[in-house]
Amino acid sequence: MAKGYYIVFEGVVGTGKSTQSKQLQAYLTNRFPDRQVVWTREPGGSEIAEAIRKVVQGTPFAETMDPVCEAYLYAAARAQSLRAVVAPVLEAGGIVIADRSFLTSVAWQGFGRELGFDAIWQINESAVAEFLPNIVFCLDLSPAIALQRTSDAAGDKFESLPVEFFARCREGYNFLSQHPKFANVWQTIDASGSKEAVFQRIIEKIDLR
Repeated sequence: MAKGYYIVFEGVVGTGKSTQSKQLQAYLTNRFPDRQVVWTREPGGSEIAEAIRKVVQGTPFAETMDPVCEAYLYAAARAQSLRAVVAPVLEAGGIVIADRSFLTSVAWQGFGRELGFDAIWQINESAVAEFLPNIVFCLDLSPAIALQRTSDAAGDKFESLPVEFFARCREGYNFLSQHPKFANVWQTIDASGSKEAVFQRIIEKIDLR
């Protein structure tokens, strides 16, 4: 894993993660033509992980999915995609750019669903193993504004949740930004303004050679 570079994008819905992460992939592909630069997402990225994503996010059920069940499903998808998609690229010295990671589970299930950091870390520890990001870009924006900016009108089950849920998620990200495990790789990026301005803030924080 030390051979490659693992970049993670985080933030509540509507902050521009997908747009910015894909733009960074294009930028780094041009900058490092001899290195593999791969974009992926969580949950998803592999056949099995995408199937789990459909179950946990895109399938309507008559019963309510328990938050603990939700957290385990995300961890299962993560365990698969990290080993099937991320590991081979990093081992070959490439760059992986991920739209979300286990940090989303901490923010969403740990804080949004109020299960707590320790419970989510325990569920994810073996799934994540040594696959910790080299840098985390957390795109920060007021949840009320971010929800107005979301590009998916239909949304998934999370986009229909009240703004208070995302306010708790934002608190989770603030907690993570100061946590000893992550503080040294964490970059909070102001997600307000134009896409170009936000992207400039991101590339100013990257030191890749």
